[in-house]
Amino acid sequence: MKYVGAHVSVSGGVDNAPLNAMAIGAKAFALFTKNQRQWIAKPLEPKMIASFNTNLEKSGILPKHILPHDSYLINLGNPDPEKLEQSREAFIDEIKRCDQLGLKLLNFHPGSHLVKIAKRDPEYVDKLQEAELNCLDLIAESMNVAIEATHDMDVKLVIENTAGQGTNLGYRFEHLAHLIDKVNDKSRVGVCLDTCHTFTAGYDLRTKETYQATMAEFDRIVGFEYLCGMHINDSKPKLGSRVDRHHSLGWGELGWDTFGFIMNDPRMDDIPLVLETIDESIWAEEITALYNLIEA
Repeated sequence: MKYVGAHVSVSGGVDNAPLNAMAIGAKAFALFTKNQRQWIAKPLEPKMIASFNTNLEKSGILPKHILPHDSYLINLGNPDPEKLEQSREAFIDEIKRCDQLGLKLLNFHPGSHLVKIAKRDPEYVDKLQEAELNCLDLIAESMNVAIEATHDMDVKLVIENTAGQGTNLGYRFEHLAHLIDKVNDKSRVGVCLDTCHTFTAGYDLRTKETYQATMAEFDRIVGFEYLCGMHINDSKPKLGSRVDRHHSLGWGELGWDTFGFIMNDPRMDDIPLVLETIDESIWAEEITALYNLIEA
């Protein structure tokens, strides 16, 4: 069974997220547990936590179908020691907030190496590979630090693949596999595939043949046992553009066939399938349209 929703607002408090999900007919949702553009946030109060759980029960949505997202400020691969420590502390706080809410997943972007390398440099390729490998190892170290700091919690760290914009890592399936390999406790790590990111990173999803080939590659390199969720977005940029710009379903370069493949793929059962499309006023329509793609 498929569980489709959207990344809903928490305006007025995180306890409003389940209600906002209900309002669009969602069976899953994503949220920020604090302001995603600030380092420091007030602790979650017991009253807020209780209200969230009450509203969640009212919605009928299960915790395993909720995919919280961490702050955009966090960079677990930051080469600056002071900023890296700041990111690690903020990430650990995000894990603890999920645990307080009874949520089992935390979606995050791996990180960026931030190294400036001139493309005219004759050693550009070698320097880029070195920067990426060093950053991936640093991200994995950060994940291990966070897992150790929250060893009594069972929140899974869900790595989101990226478009590869700028110096962002996670745009190759090999990057995801490298991180998983370096994490000591494999039970605490998973993956979220974003359709727009996957496509603009160079993996085609538009035909049955290319979809199957891409998913076979993902399974071979990463493994479907690690897939914990998906972000369902069309793409404004073209295949392999390495640009992260989402679009409403059917309006971008991917088209409806891609989403039909996903909705009829049993490997995507029982995980949150979360819209991050650009027009929230039509999320309810997009959710309905996705369910209508399921073949009898």
